[in-house]
Amino acid sequence: MFAATPFLVRGGLSHALIPNAGAKLAAAARAQIGVTVDYDPSYRSIGYPNGDVLRTRGVCSDVLIRAARDAWNIDLQKRVHEDMVRAFEAYPSRRAWGLTAPDANIDHRRVLNLETFLARQDARLTIAGSGPFGGDGFEAPQPGDVLTWRLAAGGRPHLGVVVDGPQHARVAHNIGDGVREEPLWMFKLHKPAGHYRWRV
Repeated sequence: MFAATPFLVRGGLSHALIPNAGAKLAAAARAQIGVTVDYDPSYRSIGYPNGDVLRTRGVCSDVLIRAARDAWNIDLQKRVHEDMVRAFEAYPSRRAWGLTAPDANIDHRRVLNLETFLARQDARLTIAGSGPFGGDGFEAPQPGDVLTWRLAAGGRPHLGVVVDGPQHARVAHNIGDGVREEPLWMFKLHKPAGHYRWRV
């Protein structure tokens, strides 16, 4: 669970802590199973703030974006965009995608940007397993934790939300067939990249 103490973020104190925040985020991620049934990485023009593509489709990052909105009433599109406006050079958008300015349609839906944003919120935890394999090497993942990997085939970034743990941890994610829940050990061929516990 998340700590029940004030948490400082860049720009001041975060909004009031949400009781059982991790459990709520996990439940909201799990609730997407059977709703988001397709994987669609297409670029889309969406509204701002609170923009979204159709809930029947999406990518791995949409699992976290929608869970944060449903569980915590937090709009990651707005939060990421505002942070990128303040500190664009801290994000990988220029070197990874050749962008010269933030793009609120897509920035928050990219795993590399979410990793940067969460790290800038002091949410990053250490990773127990640092070798090329051992995707289940995260240290005691709790419900609501965000995990990222580099996939074994090509190193593509991937993200999931822990929905059960730390014993026999399970993750909600979308890797190609819509949102599904799987045991963490099934990720063992992928390289752990990030473990985040965002105290809101």
